[in-house]
Amino acid sequence: MDTTPLPPITAIRDMRIDTRLVRGGTRRSPNRETCEALYLTSGFVYPDAESAEAAFAGPEEGWIYTRFGNPTVAMLEDRLRQLEEAPAARTTATGMAAVFAALMASVKSGDRVVASRALFGSCHYVVTRILPRFGVETRLVDPGDLDQWRDALRHGAACVLFETPSNPMLDLVDVRAVADLAHAAGARVIVDNVFATPIEQRPLKLGADVVVYSATKHIDGQGRCLGGAVLADERFVIDALQPFLRHTGPTLSPFNAWVLLKGLETLGLRMERHARSAGRIAAFLADHPKIASVRYPGLDSHPQRALARRQMRRGGGMLAIEVAGGKRGAFRFANGLRLADISPNLGDAKTLLAHPATTTHANVDAAERKRLGIADGSLRLSIGLEDADDLLADMEQALARV
Repeated sequence: MDTTPLPPITAIRDMRIDTRLVRGGTRRSPNRETCEALYLTSGFVYPDAESAEAAFAGPEEGWIYTRFGNPTVAMLEDRLRQLEEAPAARTTATGMAAVFAALMASVKSGDRVVASRALFGSCHYVVTRILPRFGVETRLVDPGDLDQWRDALRHGAACVLFETPSNPMLDLVDVRAVADLAHAAGARVIVDNVFATPIEQRPLKLGADVVVYSATKHIDGQGRCLGGAVLADERFVIDALQPFLRHTGPTLSPFNAWVLLKGLETLGLRMERHARSAGRIAAFLADHPKIASVRYPGLDSHPQRALARRQMRRGGGMLAIEVAGGKRGAFRFANGLRLADISPNLGDAKTLLAHPATTTHANVDAAERKRLGIADGSLRLSIGLEDADDLLADMEQALARV
């Protein structure tokens, strides 16, 4: 049997992004399978008791237990690391597990966290309700106001958390400027890059210390499974994040890791299509009399368009709109669409929409939603892979009902 090894990971890492998406991190077994192998096992065996003792004593050689590591999961982590050009990566069972683990590995009682107020509803809950229960002081700032970031960081912080573009209103944060302020204050910078994906934006290259993903979204891309990822320098991952993950157990299933590996192979192609269609739809809706406003980083009308050009490759596949007529108008538009499914998920091959005020941000109080720009008529659109002309025709007929 031919067991000639593949080119080393370093050789793949030096290649272009589309090659890394297909081949990065691949480790074939002696069976020489074409598709990555699925190691659907909870544990591993040892030839003798001495080998088991050595494995648990470390440094680790081989596999111990899938909560600690698994060959399929490791392939996904390697591919994500190469894609992001990050020193180290670890995966989690969900995107929220990734965010929470990155935060909890960064703080202790008495620390301060400064975060953008423009956060996904569950992230907002973690920052404002869970962290304070553990003695962590938290401060929210408007994402685009550097003076607020500067003021909040004057007294130091353990870490900074923000999304850019934000969920759901696509507010941007100047990654490099905030990272400079945070580092001067001694803070670790954690960026949720889920809307942009590593195809459209690289926070680590802009000065961030940690980037987190809900792999459930565009990385899978077809709404099949849950997963999350944390990427950072080796010291943070090995010394702080890895012990937290191992001992608390938000472990990614090997099957989900395998699905996500296959999703990565087409991520670049899908993001190109998502962004192209989203740009056309955003421009159409921006000119429609029944749409009060459109937020899309690829439009010149976005208030932070210059920043989007500096730190994003394209506008991405997400947009936020406000339908005339408030909640009633938004619901009539949503219910009239034939080619968009109402769902809290995003990044799917299918076009999806959500009404943030009653779903993803229902637990955020009304005054805070208003401050975030989430109106009763606001909808978040995740543009899928359908033909853009069909999507435009569908939206036109649905708007006729408003």
